[in-house]
Amino acid sequence: MEYRLLGGSGLKVSVLSFGSATFGGDVAEATRLVDACIDAGVNLFDTADGYSNGRSEEILGQALGAKRNKVLISTKAYFPLGEGPNDRGTSRHHLREALEASLKRLGTEYVDIYHMHAFDALTPIYEVQETLNAFVREGKVRYVAASNFSGWHLMKSLAIADRYGWTRYVAHQVYYSLIGRDYEWELMPLGMEEKVGALVWSPLGWGRLTGKIRRGQPLPEVSRLHKAAEGGPQMPDEYLYNVVDALEEVGRETGKTVPQVALNWLLQRPTVSTVIIGARNEQQLKDNLGAVGWNLTSEQVKKLDLASAVTLPYPYWHQRLFKERNPFPTRV
Repeated sequence: MEYRLLGGSGLKVSVLSFGSATFGGDVAEATRLVDACIDAGVNLFDTADGYSNGRSEEILGQALGAKRNKVLISTKAYFPLGEGPNDRGTSRHHLREALEASLKRLGTEYVDIYHMHAFDALTPIYEVQETLNAFVREGKVRYVAASNFSGWHLMKSLAIADRYGWTRYVAHQVYYSLIGRDYEWELMPLGMEEKVGALVWSPLGWGRLTGKIRRGQPLPEVSRLHKAAEGGPQMPDEYLYNVVDALEEVGRETGKTVPQVALNWLLQRPTVSTVIIGARNEQQLKDNLGAVGWNLTSEQVKKLDLASAVTLPYPYWHQRLFKERNPFPTRV
């Protein structure tokens, strides 16, 4: 397992982390998955208070047990957990209650990384940043991060934190995949400039890059992919098939599976600190963990880049006309 610094912090995270969004029932199965991750060198486990109405946090805490101090826990707040008008968002009132509830469910005295799960346009950014800084001073949170922010949301939050000398976001949890490269347009350059590391969620494009979708091959009549794919951004079938064709070709060259190739491509992108993988069973987990310990060649990366390229929206297509002054970010 490889470890990287989380953005501009001194915290090292495994390049593959485990997402427990599917935890909600069987503690024994969750414990087996957590133990398999730790055995493979995974040191970061991601959850949120909104996953299964808090049950994901409870099960993750139980599955970790005495191993909690050997790993890092990332959780989030924002989504409603009650019927009241203040049971959502990132106000000082809600964040105080949400953090205390998360700590109780996780069975821990602190959270290593605390994310704002989404941007709250009704709460002043000053209020959010001051509250997060207080959490760090109190020792209840080690590092703070954003999730699903626009570029200006993130930049203004960083500027306010810097102005008052408060702890700043060191990471941004984002959707990024071979069939969802919007992150590259604005947020990736910002992450490079401001040293904000990316924690990538849904790296297999809402299940479309698991290898189950192939040109000329219908999905099984009973498959979770039908529901999962409906929830994500839509795209033309031909575009998806072109990307999967390229993944299969590279897979044959490397002897790796489609999801392993897709995950490895992400690990070679600028700003990516860790890619969050999920699994419903140990076989899925084992396959995803096989994405590390090797690297695609530059030619293979280029092949996947070309297959997944799309026309950029304004002003990004215009900026790319002047590559000498606006070069595409490269990994350093």
